[in-house]
Formats: sequence, C-alpha cells, structure tokens
Amino acid sequence: MQEKGVQSDDHPGPNSSEPDQTNKNDAYADRRGVVLKYLERKHGRVRDFYQKHKTTLQYIFWGILLAGWLAMVISACVLNFHRALLLFVITVAAIFFVVWDHFIPKYEHQIDGLLSPGREFLDSHWFWLKWVIWSSLILGVGFWLIFDTAKLGQRQLVSFGGLIVYIILLFLFSKHPTKVRWRPVFWGIGLQFLLGLIILRTGPGLMAFQWLGKQVETFLEHTDAGALFLFGENYKDHFFAFKVLPMVIFFGAIVSLLYYLRLMQWIIRKIGWVMLVTVGSSPIESVVAAVNIFVGLAESALLVRPYLPHVTKSELHAIMTAGFSTIAGNVLGIYISFGISPAHLLTASVMSAPASLAVAKLFWPETETPKITLKNAMKMGMSDSRNLLDAASHGASSSISVVAHIAVNMIAFVALLSFVNSALSWFGNMFDYPQLSFEIICSYIFMPFSLMMGVNWQDSFMVAKLIGYKTFFSEFVAYEYLSKLVDLRKRSGPKFVDGVQQYMSIHSETIATYALCGFSNICSLGMVIGAFTSIAPTRKRDIASEAVRALIAGNTACFITACIAGILSSTPVDINCQHILENTFASGLPQNTTDVVSCCQSLLSSTVAKGPREVIPGGNHSLYFLKSCCKLLKPSTLNCSWIPNTF
Repeated sequence: MQEKGVQSDDHPGPNSSEPDQTNKNDAYADRRGVVLKYLERKHGRVRDFYQKHKTTLQYIFWGILLAGWLAMVISACVLNFHRALLLFVITVAAIFFVVWDHFIPKYEHQIDGLLSPGREFLDSHWFWLKWVIWSSLILGVGFWLIFDTAKLGQRQLVSFGGLIVYIILLFLFSKHPTKVRWRPVFWGIGLQFLLGLIILRTGPGLMAFQWLGKQVETFLEHTDAGALFLFGENYKDHFFAFKVLPMVIFFGAIVSLLYYLRLMQWIIRKIGWVMLVTVGSSPIESVVAAVNIFVGLAESALLVRPYLPHVTKSELHAIMTAGFSTIAGNVLGIYISFGISPAHLLTASVMSAPASLAVAKLFWPETETPKITLKNAMKMGMSDSRNLLDAASHGASSSISVVAHIAVNMIAFVALLSFVNSALSWFGNMFDYPQLSFEIICSYIFMPFSLMMGVNWQDSFMVAKLIGYKTFFSEFVAYEYLSKLVDLRKRSGPKFVDGVQQYMSIHSETIATYALCGFSNICSLGMVIGAFTSIAPTRKRDIASEAVRALIAGNTACFITACIAGILSSTPVDINCQHILENTFASGLPQNTTDVVSCCQSLLSSTVAKGPREVIPGGNHSLYFLKSCCKLLKPSTLNCSWIPNTF
C-alpha cells in the first residue's frame, strides 16, 4: 500500500496537471489583458493626437502627395515637354480649380466687399453707361466686320446678315414678342461669338482645340482594343457596327466613372454657373444647357427629374431646346470616326450651349416667376455605384439602349431614304423627270437657309441636302454623307462629273459641320415627348404643345452657330489663291510651299476636262496657272497633255 502511495506521488495521474494548466491560462490572460490595455492607451493617445492635429496632418499628407506629383510633372516636362503637354495641362487646370473652390467660398464676403464700390458706381450710373457700352459694342462689331470683310471677302458679311435675319424671324414668331428680355439673347449670342472668336481666330485658341480634338480622337481609339478582342482582326470590315458603335459603350463607361468620382457634376456646375452669371438665364436652364454638352436628351431630363413638375413653361421650352440644339458626348466619337474635324465638333458642342438659351428665351420669353432657386438647381445626384468597376460596368450596360437606338435608326432611315428616293424617281418618271429625289426636294427647301449661313451659291444646294437629312432623318445620316464629301475633296478629284458637283469648299464644310451639330430631328421629337412625359406626367399637355416649337428653336440655334462659324472661320487658301498663284508663277520658279500646293490642289479639283484642248479651269483661273500646277504636282486625276499650250 505504501509502495503504491509512493508510486502515486512519483507518477501523478492525468487529472493532477489541471491546476497548473489553469494557472498558466490565467497568467496568459493577465498578460494579454495588460498588453491590450497598453495598446488601447497607445491607440487612445494616437487618436487624441490625430484629432488635435488633424488639419495639420492632412495638410502634411496632401503636401507630400502634391510635392511628389509636381516633382514628377516637372521631371516629365524637362525630359520632353511636348510629350508631357497633356500631363502639364491637366495639372495646371486641377490646381487652378482646386484653389478656386478653396478660396472663393472662404473669402467670398471679403471679395464682395472689395467689389461693392464698383457695383454701387455701376448701379448709380447705369442709365447712361449702358448706352455707352452698347454703342461701343455695336461700333466695334461694325468696324471689325468692315476690316474683316476687306481682308477675307464678303462671305463673312453674308453670315452676319444671316444671323440678323434669324434673330428677326425668331422675334416675329415669338410666343410673347412684347415680353422678350434681351439680356439673355444678346449675352447668349455674345458669349457664343466670344468663344468662337477665341477658338477660331486666335492662334493659341485654335491650336488648343485642335490639340484637344486630337487627344479626344486618340482617347477614343482605345475602343479598338475591346472591338478587336470581341470581334477579331477583321472587325473593321463592318466599320459602323464593330468600329463606331463600340465607341458609345466606351464613352458611356468613362462618363459613369466621372460621375462616380463627382468630376462630371463639378464640371457641369461650373459651366452652369458661368452661363447663369453671364446670360442671365434661370438656374435650372443654365444647368441643363451645361449638362447637354456632355449627355443626351433623355439623360439630361433624368438629371433634372425632381424639378420638371415645377418649372415654368418658358423654362420647360428652354430645357427641350437645349436638348435639340446640342449633341451628346457619347456620339461625338462617332462623328469623329466618320472623318469630321474634331476641333470643329468640340467647338460646336461648346458654342451651342449659350446659343440654345439665347434662342429659347427669344422664341418663348419668360412670363412667370421661376420657382427653382440656385441652390436647388446646383444639387445633382451622386452615383449609386459601389466602386469604380461597378461604375464602369453600369455605364457600359446603360449604353446598350443607346447603341441599339443608333443601330436600328440607321438601318431604318437609310432603308427608308432608299425607298423614298425610289418612289420619287418612279413618280418623277411619269413627268419625264426620273432624277426627282429626296435630296433634290431638300436642296430647294433648305437652300435659302444655307445661303443665309454664308455658304456660296454653288455649295448651298449640297448643304441644304445635309440639313434635310438631319431634320427629317438623323444627324448620323447627315454626318456620314458629309464625311464622304470631305473624303472626295481630300482626294482632289474632279469637282464635277457629268455636270454633278462632287464635293464642297472647306468653308462650306465648316458651316455644315456646325449646322448639323444637334439632335433637332423628327425622331428626337418623339423621343423627347416620350421621355419627358414619362418623367413628368403632370406636364403632358405643356410638353406636347411646346415640343414642336422647341424643335424649331433647336434647329435655329444650330443655324445661328453656323452663322457665327461662317463669320469667324477664315480659309485664306480659298480666298487668296489667285494672288498666291500669280505671285508664285510670275517668277517662273514655283516653290513647293503649303499654300501653293493647297491652291494647286483646289485648282485641279475644280477643273473640268472633257477632252484634248477642252479643259476649263475652275475658280476663274487661267490655263497658264493650270499648266504650271500640273508641272508642280504631276496629278494622276487630270491628263495634263489635254491643256493647250496657247494661253
């Protein structure tokens, strides 16, 4: 028994270790509690320190990031400034607007106090100052037109006359002619003219928009990667379906990302504020005009959905007019892919925003008191996407309806155009005139409108056809047809084949580009009525009664934009070719300069050659100039041996 007891002491049983294990666990728990309390105290001190110095730490963090970014930008600019130009522009713009947003709200009262003496002076002397300002503006525009007409020719004067005629027509057919407030009209057209002057007539402005257009074109080319992956290497064989339409999806994804990052709302608010301050339109009208630069009719209506039941009739008319007179950013890539100038398309998109407000307030003046305040109008909904990938996916998915709409309309309208032309030709054949077509009818209906924009007589019928395509079918059809004309001109082929004109001058192409830049067509009319009625069913009667007037106003806004483009666009090659060729070939030593080559290409393309010694040079040029251009360019499109040697 004793041995067993000793053995039991020397070799304890399994349950005898439980007190030791419990002690160890208690000790571990005590140490863990001490560590947790220590970490909690440290965390509390760090949190208190952060809360106490939160602003300073944020400034340090953002300062380090900004310093690193600026160092990177400076290094890139030093290595190759041309290559880093886009990075430099983005950085400067971001810094400017961030500083603006930071300082303006903070020092708004101080700035208002500094400006108050000047405001009081203007208010007390405004009665006679306004006459001085308006007289100075009228005299300035008059003298500018005189000198500009003397320099470039009379086409600019014709465009200016067309602008005046359109304003008079809008006033005569206005809903309330006696209630017109002229500030939105003159400021809208003036702001449009100023934008066009900076972009089209100043070297830096033109270079900036040409550069911006090139960047947009390069950016949209990234769509090819997705199209190549999905459709294979031969996707360009079906250019419109597999090359053009995917651009809409890509752009939709990008816009959705910008909304998620709140950049799009910020840009729209800035543009809307500028038009509110300058044009004097109501807050909701200004915001919608700014929105329509980037998105389409339906999308802009959705953005202002809460306000539509409460807007006045004039505001509702202005909202629809802004949609009709502008194009959406997601279809801009389609027109660029057609071969239309990106710089002109971007310029037209920007210029059409103030033009839409000017035309809308002239065609349907405000007779009520707007209910929407600036604070309410500037509130824009945030994206409901969870992250960047979700935003991109949502934007791409929402573009499906847009792509389907474009595709089915192109199929339907091109087929319908073919049927209409066939029916008209059949009907015309009854009267020995089988050439009758939709194009011919439109060329006579819209020819006066194209003439008022500054298009010369020879090209006015072709521009009128394009306007007819745009109004009765779609701007897609019109721009596609315009791209074919641009391509024919660039090939420098004969301008007339069997008496039929093949293409237009550069000046006429420019005016047509601006005149077509809008959604004002019959198809969009139905879409606007349907979209706005579904959003605001209580305003169904107002929407239906104002939609047609808004369509007319939107088309007129595009025509006014084209008039201003006709006033400001200068094509010296078309105008001074006689002088250039005369000075060049008079010396007998022609130089292969850009101006000489361009003038010779224009001369060769406008020449009609029927056979040997039956050559008629275009543009009132002599056979001597034609022969000299043949020697200089050695064209394959013209048999130079047909030109007689006797001049």
